Amino acid sequence: MTARRIVLVTTLAAALLAAGVPAGAQGDEGRFDRPNDGFMSPQTTLRAAGPDDAGLDPDRIEALVDAAASYTETPAGATHPLYSGMTVLAAHDGAVVAEDAAGWALRFADGTGAELSRDEWIPAATDTIYDLASVSKLFTTIVVLQQVEAGRIDLDAPAVGYLEDYAPTGLQGITVRQLLTHTSGLVSWLPLWRDWPTPEARIDAVLAAMPTKPPGTAYLYSDLNMITAGLVAEEVSGQPLDVLVREGITEPLGMTDTGYNPPASELDRIAATEFQAAPPRGMVRGEVHDENAWSLNGVAGHAGVFGTAQDLARLAQAILNGGAYGGERILQPDTVEAMLTDENTGFPGNAHGLGFELNQRWYMDALSSPSTAGHTGFTGTSMVIDPLSRSFVILLTNRVHPSRNWGTINPARRAVAHQLAHALAVDPRSGDDAWQAHEGDATASTLSLPVELSGSSTLLFDLFVDTESTDRLTLERSTDGGATWTPVPFTARAGGDRVDAADGVVSGYRGRQWWTARAGLPGDGDTILRWRYVTDALYQGRGVYVDGVKVRTRGAPVFDGEREPERFVADGWVRSDR
Repeated sequence: MTARRIVLVTTLAAALLAAGVPAGAQGDEGRFDRPNDGFMSPQTTLRAAGPDDAGLDPDRIEALVDAAASYTETPAGATHPLYSGMTVLAAHDGAVVAEDAAGWALRFADGTGAELSRDEWIPAATDTIYDLASVSKLFTTIVVLQQVEAGRIDLDAPAVGYLEDYAPTGLQGITVRQLLTHTSGLVSWLPLWRDWPTPEARIDAVLAAMPTKPPGTAYLYSDLNMITAGLVAEEVSGQPLDVLVREGITEPLGMTDTGYNPPASELDRIAATEFQAAPPRGMVRGEVHDENAWSLNGVAGHAGVFGTAQDLARLAQAILNGGAYGGERILQPDTVEAMLTDENTGFPGNAHGLGFELNQRWYMDALSSPSTAGHTGFTGTSMVIDPLSRSFVILLTNRVHPSRNWGTINPARRAVAHQLAHALAVDPRSGDDAWQAHEGDATASTLSLPVELSGSSTLLFDLFVDTESTDRLTLERSTDGGATWTPVPFTARAGGDRVDAADGVVSGYRGRQWWTARAGLPGDGDTILRWRYVTDALYQGRGVYVDGVKVRTRGAPVFDGEREPERFVADGWVRSDR
């Protein structure tokens, strides 16, 4: 697997050089615990690099690729794979450290899972073109924001005011901003292809849809939002959406295989999607899978864009660069900042910038943070961009081939994000290594330290915590040999930040930084101190580390964890140098 990946990454490098794209600057040291502030240089372009050269753990990068590929295989006891084919690409600090493909772009003959004859199967490749489904919404958002920058759209103006060529009845009070943040109150979906006879009638139906909740009072993800946003961009610019995307995004960024309605000449490179009986389209390939986008002639604000992982990598890097790539700027840095800033603070769990979803652990896993941005697509596509580590991972699959009912690919999405996050280092605070807790779901692990106290004592330790809020680390003590435990309150500081863990518990996003913690230990006699980490059934952060443990009594040292690591009793914790 490693040798094949090196060949593939070298292929990408050759393609970049052939296009006249200069190599980017050398990266940082692959650190997860030193989050970056601000955008990368607009001159940064993608280059090929081995994981070691980018400061990443090569075993984790190999695990990322292997995990994505594994889901193209049928598990024991199952009747089909999670998805037929995939392409995955991961990058850090401008370095493409993984690029691979596995499985089949075309394999099945009908919706039951009957297979084509073996000689008709077409393998997935690193340049396979996928139906991006709702990832298309990012393209619509960008062209809308380009019109904002041009002064043609005010985000806080009513959308109805920009649609003079239509007779919208359902948009009263809905702003363009609410369309882009899915807070308009419009319904999620309408069967446009089925219930209205023409593209014109279908657009009228979208604009006549009445909000189910007052605008701005609730989050409701809606295709109608982005169809409408695309119409607004078309009206103010005088250009159709596909032209806006081509001239404003794909041509400037050199995304040569990305756009709507791909040409028939590229059919051999296009991944098949679903066998559709209603509407009676048969095996869909080369046309947009989404029925409503198909009924709108393949071009719509919510779906319709096809593309490759290599092309999406250019877009992801442009976001990390603050809106520029390869000498071309598609957005201003403050506009990109707005895309990465939560507009939906009033709707917990539904963080959303302009266009981008933010901090969604269900597919971003350990890369999640308040500024981690991404989007998924119903056909089995996803992109996760982490500005704090200057990293991204793209997973493109045809998971609806041959049927949408074959299941979710969220486990695969989480797996690749998880491995990329763990490829980035959390460097020990003291010495060569630190104690790292387990990284599994639904698991408990303990790190115990027996000590003898005499009088008022103090516990000092360094702490790194980046977890899901429901995955909790608790500091505890026992004075009866471990029969009972009580929480130990502690405080932790990092720069000017402070955590008061009055109940001995800490969890959640903590800024990806080391904290210096302190706890009072009153009482005399034998005591066991314990750090207990418990995870729930789903989702993870980057994890928990403890280092530099010291116990002092009246200022005098009683224990130093760097000198006596053998005193710890570890169950589920390991010594880690990253």
